[in-house]
Formats: sequence, C-alpha cells, structure tokens
Amino acid sequence: MASRTTDITSKLGSEPGSESAALRLLRLLANNGTVADITELDAPETERDLALRVREDFDRRRRREVELSALVETARDLASLSDPNGVLDAIVRRARTLLGTDLAYLTLFDPERGDTYMRATDGSISAEFQSVRLSLGDGLGGLAAKTRKAYWTADYFADHRFQHTGVIDHAVADEGIVAICGTPLIAVDDFVGVLFAANRSPRPFTHDEVALLSSLATLAAVSLVQVRALAETEHALAALSEAHETVRRHTAGVERAAAAHDRFADLVLGGGGADDITKALVDLLGGWAVVLDDAGVRRSEAGDSPDGAADPGDRDPLADDPPGVTAIGSGRLSQHADRYAVGIAAGHEPLGLLVLGGLDLPPDDADRRTVERAAMVTALVLLFERQTTEAQQQMRTDLVADLVAGRGDRAELMTAARAYGLDPTRPFCLLALVGDDSARRRALVLSTHAAVGSRGIVGEHDGVVVALVTDTNPGTLATSVSARLGRTGGTTVAGVGPLEDVAAVPAAFTEAVRTVRAMIALGHSGTGAAAAELGFAGLVVGSEPDVGAYVQHTLGPLAAYDEARRTDLVGTLESYFAAGGSPRHTATLLHVHVNTVAQRLERVGNLLGPSWQQPDRSLEIQLALRLRRLMPR
Repeated sequence: MASRTTDITSKLGSEPGSESAALRLLRLLANNGTVADITELDAPETERDLALRVREDFDRRRRREVELSALVETARDLASLSDPNGVLDAIVRRARTLLGTDLAYLTLFDPERGDTYMRATDGSISAEFQSVRLSLGDGLGGLAAKTRKAYWTADYFADHRFQHTGVIDHAVADEGIVAICGTPLIAVDDFVGVLFAANRSPRPFTHDEVALLSSLATLAAVSLVQVRALAETEHALAALSEAHETVRRHTAGVERAAAAHDRFADLVLGGGGADDITKALVDLLGGWAVVLDDAGVRRSEAGDSPDGAADPGDRDPLADDPPGVTAIGSGRLSQHADRYAVGIAAGHEPLGLLVLGGLDLPPDDADRRTVERAAMVTALVLLFERQTTEAQQQMRTDLVADLVAGRGDRAELMTAARAYGLDPTRPFCLLALVGDDSARRRALVLSTHAAVGSRGIVGEHDGVVVALVTDTNPGTLATSVSARLGRTGGTTVAGVGPLEDVAAVPAAFTEAVRTVRAMIALGHSGTGAAAAELGFAGLVVGSEPDVGAYVQHTLGPLAAYDEARRTDLVGTLESYFAAGGSPRHTATLLHVHVNTVAQRLERVGNLLGPSWQQPDRSLEIQLALRLRRLMPR
C-alpha cells in the first residue's frame, strides 16, 4: 500500500497535504491517472465520483477516436478495392480485428430466393457453417435481415428472442459459436446483407461495440454497392465496346463483301472465267478453292488445294466429301471438318460445287456472303461456258454425223475435222461408246471429249457416242478410254481402225456398232476392245474379217514352238479334239504312247495357258484349227 501511495504521489507532483482534494484529482487526471488511481486517492466521495466520470468519459472518447481512425482506415482500404470479392473479405477481416472476436462473417441477400446466404468468413472452421442459408426471420441473422435492425446476444442458444431452426442451430453449434452480434448492411434503401461478429464463449456486446459494428456495416454496404455499380458500369462499357466492335466488324464485312462482289462482277465483264474467280476468292480469304462441275470433275482451282483426280474427266474426291452432299441444293455455305462448300446452281439446275479449305480462321458472316456471291458469279460463268460448250459440241456432233453418214464434200469435211483437232491425213481410229443410261448420254459425250483431249472429235449419232481419235491401235485406245470412263459405269467401248481416209468412216461406224453390241451380248459390258480381240465373234461382226490374224492370235505360240523345234503340237491338238478329248484315243490316232500325248498336252497348256480346255477357249481354238486348214499354205 505504501508503494501504491508513492506512485500516486509521483503523479501528483507534490505532497498530497499541500493541495486541496479537487486540485489533486485534476492533477491526477492531467497526468493520465487510471480509475484505480482515482479510487484510492484520499478525497471526498463526491469529488472522487466526479473525477471517475471524467476519466470514463476520457476513456470513451479515446476509444471512439481509435474506432473512428480504424473506420477511416477501413474506408481507405475499401476504396482501393475494385473486386467485390475482395471488398467482402476485407470487411469481415476488419470487423473481427476491431471487435476482437473469435470470428466474423457476412451474409448477402439473394433477391431471387428471398433469403441470405453465407458469402465471406474470417476465423470460421466449419464447412457446414460456411454454406448455411438463413431465411428472413430465422435465427439472429434472419431477424436482422427481416427487421433491418441490429441484434446481439451473449448466449445465442439460451436467447429465446430468436426463432431457432434445426439447420441454423446445427451449423452454429458445429462452429462452436455462443455470442453473436449482427447488424444489417444498408445503403440508402438498398438492403445488401448482414455483418456478424461472434465469439465461441459467452460475451456481452456493449452498445459501443454494436455501434462500431453498425458503422462498419454501413461503410461496407456503401463500398459494396459502389463496387458493384462500378463492376456493372465496367461490364456495360465492355458490352458496349463489344457491340461497337461487332458493328464495326459487320460494317467492315459488308464493305468487304461489296468490294468482293464488285471484283467478281469486273472479272465476269472482263471475260474472266472460273479460274479467275477462284483465284480472286483465295486472294480475299486465303487457303485454297476448287470448282467442280456437276459431274464432280475439277474445273478450276487456286491455292494449295489437295490433289484431285490425275486424269482429265475423272471424278474428284472432293465431290464425295459430306459438304458436297449438303451444299449442292442449299445455296448456302456448309461446313464439314476444316472444309467448306456451297452449291453452284442456275435456278433449280445444279451446275457444280465450290469447295474451300486451308483457312486460318473460320469464315465470318461477311466471308460467307463473299463465298456465296462467288458461287453465284461462278454459276453465271459456268452457265455461259456450258452454253458455249454445248454450241461447240453440237457443231462437233453435226460434223461426226456427216462423217458417219458420208454426207457432204470430202474436202470440206477434212477441213472441218482439222479445225476441231483431228488431222484426217494421219491414221485415226473410230470409237463407238454405248452407256446403260441414255439420259446420261450428254454427260458421256462431255466425259469422252475430256478423255480423248485434243487428239480427236466426239459426237453422237443414232444414240451412239462416236469418237474419231488420232491413233493406230483401236484395241488399246478403246481399253484406255473405257478405263477413264469407268466412273460412269456400264459404258462399253468398241474400237475400229486404223483408218486413213474420212471415206472409210461410215463402214467403220457400222463395224464398231456391231462390235459394241456383240461385246454387250457376250457379257463384256463396261469394257473396251477392238473386233479382232473378240475372237471368233470379231470375225462375225467385223466388216473385213482377218482370218489370218485370228488364227495367229489363237495358235501363234504353238506354231512358233513347232517351227523352232520341229514338233507337231498343232497336229497333236487337232487329233486330241478329233478323239473327243481322250488322251488314249489320241495316242491311237497318232501311233504314240499315251504318256507322249500327256507330255505334249502339258506343253500345250504351258504355251496357251491353263484355261485352254475351258469351253469358250476350247471353242476358239477348234475354230482356229479349222480355219487354219482353209488357209493357203
């Protein structure tokens, strides 16, 4: 007690007996004396109580000053945040620090569901508590949200002012909360949520603490609303900027599409073709572009397009891609994988397909319009080219018909043939082509023209496609053209020649027609051959059958072997057929051992092939043996 008195005396600065009690109390207050110092000072009770009230007022003002400083600092911190999530986390951290509670948390109002949900916590350890929702009126927080007034309790579970629910009470118990203080976040008339400070042990909240939490809640509500407004403004500005960019791109696209259309129109007016359009399209969009006609044959291309068909007239693989199927009749650009296609049509008549690929970016609306315009312009070009081609083809067909019928002046016919690429002074062959679909005859004429190229002329006469081609081997030529036309299916080609005068064309046509019909009758549809390659049938249908060539073609290997080795395999074969195909009877006729006959027949098989005894081949061989006897030796 003596030391305590000494401490008080030091604060007074003089002996206690030398001053009045009031002066000593004032001096003690001036020297920051504590409540305990004032209580222990020897002074009248009235004066001491007055000094205690002054001391408590000083302490309250000092606390208020600290709290105001903290609020100012909080306002400064919140003003520096632009993320709503960051504002919420900063609010609960500062509330916990200022009130010195175990935890602080904040719920936000959900206008769609009409309740509040946990949004931010500081010091919380329960996952269940962090995900709880509070209906308006339920629990302390629900009541604060409903009435928009602050509520606090030193012992939540013992406080019956609040409507306890199983979900809320279980979540609060799981967190271990006992004392709670909650105050609503209100900015003007806008209810935002509820701010809480809580303790895990009983704690009475003072009015000053409640006021401090309320001030913090008001500040937080204003900051949160401002940040939300700022975020909404930024979002609106971003949306406006995006809309502006969309309009700009659309405008630029329209201008680009209009410029492309003008360029396409200039190309057409300047006499440009499909090649010029595809090149212009690649210049505008990049990548590659290919134009296919209605038969799937590549007409033009630009850029590094995939390899198409190697031979003229062959169907291009691009025509079989899925975009081709969907785009032909739509007139709109369609997509499959990394390729795009649009149909080329005049009215309801399909003329082809425009295929694009290798683009760095998918085409936008303006690019799509550009491609579709390119298809429309290409349709005009192809239609004009088709009309021109059909007119030229009609002239070629008229010429072929005159040559086949033997009409007109020979000199004029030769001049006309030379104008279309056939030099009648050089050996040429005549091909007759018959398809199984008469409706596709026009396409067959064009495909045949593409297959023979500049070596001849192609036309049509009496339902048969006719080609006059500079060549000396009708069989090889017919086989080659048939192979190139294999995609049309069922096209049979017969070749006659070589011819050396246009006067021989009528007879060659007659022979070719007989040959092609014989090929179909013999089951050789879809192939190509000359009459001489049909065996004995060729002797029947040929206008000038070459018996010697037929015999040589059939028995040549045997005759050459006999002449080189002085054997008689041909005679053995004659005896074999005369004996009804019996080796034993053949041996009797030849006066040799049956083993000798077997060895000779084995040699015949090696020379003529293993199928020499098959019925069709056997018939050919027997006919050749009989004709050989009729030939002069």
